[in-house]
Amino acid sequence: MKYKDLVFIVSVSAIVVLFSLIEPLNNWFMSWSKAHDWRYFLLAFLKFSILATIGECIGLRISKGVYNEKGFGILPRALVWGILGVAITIAMGVFANGTFSLLSYFGMELEPSTIAQEPFYRQLIYAVCVSVLMNTFFAPVFMTIHKVTDTHILNTGGTLKGFFSPIKFGEIFVNLNWKVLWGFVFTKTIPFFWYPAHTITFLLPPQYRVLFAALLGVALGVILSIANLKKK
Repeated sequence: MKYKDLVFIVSVSAIVVLFSLIEPLNNWFMSWSKAHDWRYFLLAFLKFSILATIGECIGLRISKGVYNEKGFGILPRALVWGILGVAITIAMGVFANGTFSLLSYFGMELEPSTIAQEPFYRQLIYAVCVSVLMNTFFAPVFMTIHKVTDTHILNTGGTLKGFFSPIKFGEIFVNLNWKVLWGFVFTKTIPFFWYPAHTITFLLPPQYRVLFAALLGVALGVILSIANLKKK
């Protein structure tokens, strides 16, 4: 482990400890996590913009040995992750609530207010269904959009000014490495990682789901670095 790795680990750990032990920070975090207004989505933006970007930095460290480099574009990546984080949060709510209705068609009556009191096997069935539905119908679109924006950031030098230039969707879409995207990211990571990972997510109380999903962004950074290595 190099000095920069130690500094990185200590810095991230210090932030976690601060929010865990300092009561005002912890109370603010929990109140916004349970809010039913704009604060919930703003906090989701912050969670993903910070945690998922950290994940991408870790991925860069794995693939190239550094946490940042010229053209990598940490600020544009954080902005994209914040926006995508809000989209993920909305998708989680849609699929989490819609699955209750779907399961009722198969004779399993569950209620959002009492799901935590249900036997574990019923909670597990619910969580698996939400995860499979969300990752089958939403994740491929999300991953493709993320790859397009990621390519745009690299193509424009990793600057905020460059990021706000028109995205050449058609050109980028045609030149995506579909062999890796389909053969590894879609068909390998979705069933073998994201299905079980998000099953755990939907077994958690609602106020912790977005945070856990954002933490999975760290895992995504590692996965993307592996995908890049496979491409090479």
